[in-house]
Amino acid sequence: MILSTIWIYTIASVFIISLISLIGIITISIRTQKLKKILIYLISFSAGTLLGDAFIHLIPEIVENSKSINFSIYILFGIILFFTLEKILSWRHCHDPTCEKHIHNFAYMNLIGDAFHNLLDGIIIAASYMLSIPLGIATTIAVAFHEIPQEIGDFGVLLHGGFSKTKALAVNFLSAIFAIAGAIIALTLGSKIANFEIILAAIAAGGFIYIASADLIPEIHKHPSKISQSILQLLIFLLGILTMYLLLFLE
Repeated sequence: MILSTIWIYTIASVFIISLISLIGIITISIRTQKLKKILIYLISFSAGTLLGDAFIHLIPEIVENSKSINFSIYILFGIILFFTLEKILSWRHCHDPTCEKHIHNFAYMNLIGDAFHNLLDGIIIAASYMLSIPLGIATTIAVAFHEIPQEIGDFGVLLHGGFSKTKALAVNFLSAIFAIAGAIIALTLGSKIANFEIILAAIAAGGFIYIASADLIPEIHKHPSKISQSILQLLIFLLGILTMYLLLFLE
């Protein structure tokens, strides 16, 4: 695969991911209760896409290219890494725009944690493209659908932390473009370190499994819902997995 093609796909993808940070402006006119109802379904779809990407795309691609690497150790490391980051940085995947735990003095910590999270997203997307273009596209889509509810929540956190709407959008976008820095770091090191992309992809798979299982699915269960709503959440969750499966036909 031509290296310049990988760079073009990767930088374009992480730039699109960065633009998702501006989605918060759309939610200003939506009432909180209505927004919560919308977000729970986005979270369901996000959980499905992350698990689907991990088990349908990333892990099979790693198995095919791993050779002598014990990739299961790196998958476990990914789970431990994301667990640790969440603890150290208080990197909560807050999907509620009025999440009380983040108000005021937590707004800056939220920005720091989000910037580091976006840096990792850029590294993960770049590693996926280094393995194959279809894998990179699938991973970009999975990350994008996870970013939508998270960025809406982050925007709400910044507003309640005292930022104006304009400043909240600006600093959230600055945090988001750390994904571009992460992508450049990964692409630069990838050509110098043997099996770098396979190791990163395995860590990403572990991270996706952790985020979906420890953050998103519990978030879905936390919201009381009628049987019809629960069924819809399940169907949307399965739709996320199906979307990742259908992307196999890109290969």
